[in-house]
Amino acid sequence: MTPELAARIVADSRDRVAWIRARSRGITATDVATLTSLKAIPRAADAKLMGSGFSGNAYTAHGRLREPEIAGWVAATHGIQPSSALFHAVVEKRHLATPDGVGVDQSGRVILAEIKTTNKSWRSIPRTYLRQVWWQQHVLGAERTLVAWEEHDDFVPVGDEPRCAWVDRDEQEIAKLVRLATALIDELYVRTTRRPLPSEAGLGAPLRSAPPREPFRALALAD
Repeated sequence: MTPELAARIVADSRDRVAWIRARSRGITATDVATLTSLKAIPRAADAKLMGSGFSGNAYTAHGRLREPEIAGWVAATHGIQPSSALFHAVVEKRHLATPDGVGVDQSGRVILAEIKTTNKSWRSIPRTYLRQVWWQQHVLGAERTLVAWEEHDDFVPVGDEPRCAWVDRDEQEIAKLVRLATALIDELYVRTTRRPLPSEAGLGAPLRSAPPREPFRALALAD
């Protein structure tokens, strides 16, 4: 890991309490995974402020059990080392991500790994997971992500090794997610402060003519 990336570590998932607390103060890959359009913002804000109510099941337990094994395979075959660190983006420090693996290629470019387990046979990587991958690339400035997944049948791994595919950085998709994340931040700001957005408070001026908004002014979740 480069010194620049190390300097952007916010927390580590091995300290789960600190990690969850840090994640609550920003927008994570889990948050953006559901952001398909502006219509998804209210539900995403509900989940952010009140929790999703999901605390895990047999499938997530299996995933946690198998992740270290799959991470070891990724490290051995592709040189991407396991990571449990939560990073913030360079500019938008409340854009957060915890990739499963972080590495640097021979050209000095940041590359990531994302690990999944599934009881389905994937023809392609599900869109929900692609949104998580693109968000992680945005936060860490990565160029590519190796998505490695292990299929299982009644929690017994299928095949001799995981399957994997590279996902290249997609600036257009990242830009969409950043816009939706900003809308989610705006919604959280209104809900937590009970005040209108600064850009909407000035005599009904249209949003497009408002001055640029301050970075991070929205998530009123910090101490």
